[in-house]
Amino acid sequence: MSQHSADILWQRGDQDFLGNRYSRRHAIRFDGGAEWLGSSSPHVVPVPLSDAAAVDPEEAFVASLSSCHMLWFLSIAASRGFCVERYADHASGKMGRNAEGKIAMTVVTLRPEVQFSGQSQPSTEQHEAMHHSAHDQCFIANSVKTDVRCEPVIAASSQP
Repeated sequence: MSQHSADILWQRGDQDFLGNRYSRRHAIRFDGGAEWLGSSSPHVVPVPLSDAAAVDPEEAFVASLSSCHMLWFLSIAASRGFCVERYADHASGKMGRNAEGKIAMTVVTLRPEVQFSGQSQPSTEQHEAMHHSAHDQCFIANSVKTDVRCEPVIAASSQP
């Protein structure tokens, strides 16, 4: 199997660490070279100790589930002969207490909207089946206890 990595770097500088007055802003570097600015969520640690413009772990978690689902969906659609023109998802996650009483990301809802082109257009049932299959195959969804829901937005067929 494959191995994946990310490097995280945070430095205190002259911040009051022991007084809990330090920035949560940090760098995240991925194995392919991409770099993100990371921080705690402003919902957890107030600004200015967090950076609202940075990616927080909760957002990254939601994005990871959404991206994995999309990549599987695209692969499945291609293998079934359906040409995807556009895929957009407005995914969201909900924090709450899990079965063990711990604060966790309890629900992530994906809302993919897919536009197809070409002569072969999937029926609503085929479209939903591809999302179901993508969910079943998503490595990230298979790795978490979070309730991952997919509520596809299925519009009337339109060709660009």
